[in-house]
Amino acid sequence: MPRLAIAGLSGGSGKTLVSLALLLEARRREIPVRAFKKGPDYVDAAWLRWASGHPARNLDSYLMGFGTAAGSFARNAAPAGLNVIEGNRGLYDGLDARGTHSTAELAKALRAPVILTIDATKATRTVAAVVLGCQKLDPNLWIAGVILNQVAGKRHEQVIREAIQSDCQVPVLGAIPRAPEGALLAMRHLGLVMPLEYTGHGDLARNLMERVVRHLDFDRLLEIARGAPPLETPAVPPPEPAAGDGLTIGYLNDSAFSFYYPENLEALRAGGAELCAISSLGAATLPEGLEALYIGGGFPETHAQALSENRSLLESIRNAARAGLPIYAECGGLMLLARALTCQGRSYPMAGVLPCDVEVCDTPQGHGYSELLVDAANPFFAAGARLRGHEFHYSRIVPNGESLPTACAVERGTGCFAGRDAVVVNNVWASYTHLHALASPEWARGLCRAARSAMAPV
Repeated sequence: MPRLAIAGLSGGSGKTLVSLALLLEARRREIPVRAFKKGPDYVDAAWLRWASGHPARNLDSYLMGFGTAAGSFARNAAPAGLNVIEGNRGLYDGLDARGTHSTAELAKALRAPVILTIDATKATRTVAAVVLGCQKLDPNLWIAGVILNQVAGKRHEQVIREAIQSDCQVPVLGAIPRAPEGALLAMRHLGLVMPLEYTGHGDLARNLMERVVRHLDFDRLLEIARGAPPLETPAVPPPEPAAGDGLTIGYLNDSAFSFYYPENLEALRAGGAELCAISSLGAATLPEGLEALYIGGGFPETHAQALSENRSLLESIRNAARAGLPIYAECGGLMLLARALTCQGRSYPMAGVLPCDVEVCDTPQGHGYSELLVDAANPFFAAGARLRGHEFHYSRIVPNGESLPTACAVERGTGCFAGRDAVVVNNVWASYTHLHALASPEWARGLCRAARSAMAPV
């Protein structure tokens, strides 16, 4: 399984650009590719899917453990192609001062050579000092090469290249010319604009080939990937399948709601459920015959007017919830189920399933891993269950003095409010926490169990 871990010193170092460029060039050469993203990330993973032509898998050792993460990599990697693992944040940034669950630790677990992507803006030999520090901090990590980003010119590149190769004895395998932020990939508050909302994919591919690929030593990078040692993965038994035979589960899927881990949908299908994709922007009503509805995260705030104007679908969702249809909603889904969504000073009516309003703020209201203790009755999880997930949201429930029924105590993270998460109304669960099916196999079982218990087709 030839593989490379693309790491950086921080966010914004160029990891995504390099990863996309490698995938596109490998496909141009007709080399099979697969892509992986370290950590809980929907946006970068969506771009990796675009570049690779295959679902990009998230590998998160904190959520699912190193064994499960390595097993997922081994099951989904291209055996004789190129497997690109994009890191997150800085190389050694993890859960604590020891870098627990960092990109470096994942790379070691996967025995993957690390390619360090460094923003070289306004620096020369100091870049070599940084590379040397990364080498010395953990001698067991295989830093196999460096790619320079934001290089000002030939002389700038040459000085850094000589310093790194002299002082660090690692090759410089690329030097990407300076470009302003967003010159290739458009940005917004959660990171990159999603591929579903991007309109210039052909131009982007050509620009990546011209402005990134041609400045990389792809042949040498491929040689390093093929030199990765054999990977022996632990035998991790598959989770008990969800009992989904005969169930039809709908999920909102469009540019407003696209935050779904492929493993979550696969877990429902593996249990026998039939999945029905529904556009929140185009469907007039929910399809007939649904036994449950899954609403993932996304960007309802950038589609607020269009969502609000689709009154017939909002009414259909509201009526289905009142009739007892199990609805599982995460983050963006919570926003859709609220009474109203306020963005940039304007209020947009939403489905009105939850007795609360939501507002979008200028700064993150929750960001990072979350740990929940289920301590109240709900249709999806047993009391006492502990759930590990993550959250990243700029919205919050507007405090108005009302007491909302919730199912979980927040032991780590922010949640909905005041140490609580998962608003529960009838057979509806709406939380700010995202769950991954490999980390929380009880999620798929719980959704199917709730659907079977209710058996209330729309």
